[in-house]
Amino acid sequence: MSAYNNLEQEVIILEAVWGMIDDMVNREMFVLGERTSDTNLLPTTSTHQRLFNVLLVDFLSRPHSRGKEPMPFGLPMPPAKAKGSQQSYLFYLNKIHTAPKLGAISGMICEPVDAFSQWLDTKAQVKKVWLPSIGLELDIDVKRIDFLKICGNIAKHNFSRLESDVSKICNILAENGLPIEAGNGYLILKEFYAWFHDDILNYHISTIAEFLNNIRWGIYEYLRNEFDHAFEWVDPHPMYRFRIPGGLVQPVAQSMYRDLMNRMRSEPSLPRFTAIECLKKRY
Repeated sequence: MSAYNNLEQEVIILEAVWGMIDDMVNREMFVLGERTSDTNLLPTTSTHQRLFNVLLVDFLSRPHSRGKEPMPFGLPMPPAKAKGSQQSYLFYLNKIHTAPKLGAISGMICEPVDAFSQWLDTKAQVKKVWLPSIGLELDIDVKRIDFLKICGNIAKHNFSRLESDVSKICNILAENGLPIEAGNGYLILKEFYAWFHDDILNYHISTIAEFLNNIRWGIYEYLRNEFDHAFEWVDPHPMYRFRIPGGLVQPVAQSMYRDLMNRMRSEPSLPRFTAIECLKKRY
């Protein structure tokens, strides 16, 4: 694959992130009433909540290459010691804040990214988790990003493809004073999912959607000056085109730049909103 420069990588990441958030936070996925402050975003159905969790796993992961091949688009690999949120697309958004290419000021991206990263890397404290398949009850402390990714994988895959996640569940229980064998890990898959997807994700889903929506609005605000510079009307009206920055050489990056600028023709699909405070006090 030909080399991609930093500007091209920024365009690719912003287009990828905006697209992922559009897929997760929209009026088909959620019911948003008239209130935009202290609101409770409800998934349209339990199936939509499941899809949201599956899509969220992609956002909370990083781009993957095949085997030992370089990362797609020449993207840098997160540091080996980076944990949690820094092994996700949030890592690449942080890099844009550190060295922005399309805008002079990137704080509108940094603030919501930092807030979501800190939230994800915080441990949830869940009391009296009852696991009837193994006849045990315990308190579990687990990073939010860990149970969100495990539950998203359970939502997507049959149990026969969840060996890695079963191992992670066993490690979580061991860290909380209850070591179990892998076989028992399979037994409690549905119970872990019921606790952490059906109940706890449902409790947090408005807050997560708020974080994601704030990131999307941050990207929109970051790109406004670039859009104003790039957009021009052409004849016959209402035809238009975008002036492609000279640093975008790769055809893929040029195409994604046009897609990104087309997103900028209208505001994000949901207004800014804040989740009700009582949904931010537990777990």
